Amino acid sequence: MSTKGTQEIKSRIKREAERRYDQALALSHLIHENPELGFEEHKAHDWMVAAISELGMELKDHVGELTTAFIGDAGDAPLNIGICAEYDALPGVGHACGHNVIAASAYLATAALLPFLDDLGASIRILGTPAEEGGGGKILMLEQGSFSHLNAAMMVHPAPSESDRMPTLAAKHLDITFVGKEAHASGYPQVGINALDAMTISQVAIGLQRQHNFPYDQVHGYIRHGGDAPNVIPALVEGTYIIRSRTLADLSILEPKINRCFEAGAHATGASVTITSPSPAYSEFITDEEIAAIYRRQAEICGRPFPDPTREFRASTDMANISLEIPSIHPLLDIDSLPAINHQPEFTKAARSAAADKAIFEGALTMAYTIVEMANDESLRERLLAHSSR
Repeated sequence: MSTKGTQEIKSRIKREAERRYDQALALSHLIHENPELGFEEHKAHDWMVAAISELGMELKDHVGELTTAFIGDAGDAPLNIGICAEYDALPGVGHACGHNVIAASAYLATAALLPFLDDLGASIRILGTPAEEGGGGKILMLEQGSFSHLNAAMMVHPAPSESDRMPTLAAKHLDITFVGKEAHASGYPQVGINALDAMTISQVAIGLQRQHNFPYDQVHGYIRHGGDAPNVIPALVEGTYIIRSRTLADLSILEPKINRCFEAGAHATGASVTITSPSPAYSEFITDEEIAAIYRRQAEICGRPFPDPTREFRASTDMANISLEIPSIHPLLDIDSLPAINHQPEFTKAARSAAADKAIFEGALTMAYTIVEMANDESLRERLLAHSSR
């Protein structure tokens, strides 16, 4: 396609995005006002499925044995690009990571591209991916084949700043359970086994262990249950921790160190400890540099500035595991939230702001334009076609 032809199709895509924008905003606001935790996003799932159904896509619901997951397919060309939608919220603070923006932008990018797939020689798949906040929905969907036959994948994520990528750490959730023995805390403490002391010793051990960790290693968590009464020796203590490192390989070095800290607390007090992981480990992200460069150029065309970040935003995502399988990008959308940052209540408010609404349109348009360029770049197209997902 000539440069003139490319500009013409982008103009038509923009008009289609403008036509569908009100519905995208409605989705964003509905999801924002009705926050649901991972694997429980039934309302958000139903609203997204209804919107996708209206587009006439081939819909597969409850995929990967997940009741709040779906995929919608359109086009029959061999070049198949996936766009991921997230819509789970955080406990206590709702959509403090702005997944309502992600869902709406994924819908809008898909809707804007649909009438022009034949012109592009491309196919599109939108994936409704539940439980990014710790549940690893994308990993489960990957294992069940929902990402099969895709040549590339992308999504956008709201943040306090703009970037063509989200620097990530590999991460794993750990559920910790200490079991001791109840006793009267004043009258007969000598016959009790204090599970809370076991957790305290573990936390001290983790703090001392930090000297021996790599600079990029992180350990953080909270106690979900710490006892029942101040005059009863705590016999059941439960906590959830996240360990993070640069890569899955580095994470495998960190994990046994942290496990030994919890085991030390159990050994010192006589309690028992159980360490389990409620979800798959999140990997490091391998950004496809060629696609990221295209995205950045298209974002600047759409009016998205890329200032130099004052501090690198670093987190973990199950989208990273997808990037190990197929070429992927995970850009950040500035929603003008500062000083509020992700996972703060103030960011929840920012995810429903005029800046967030504007980012939905521009983020969706940028993804659509990026796919146009991907489809028209012969060398890139050839590379992507040679790298189909399993």
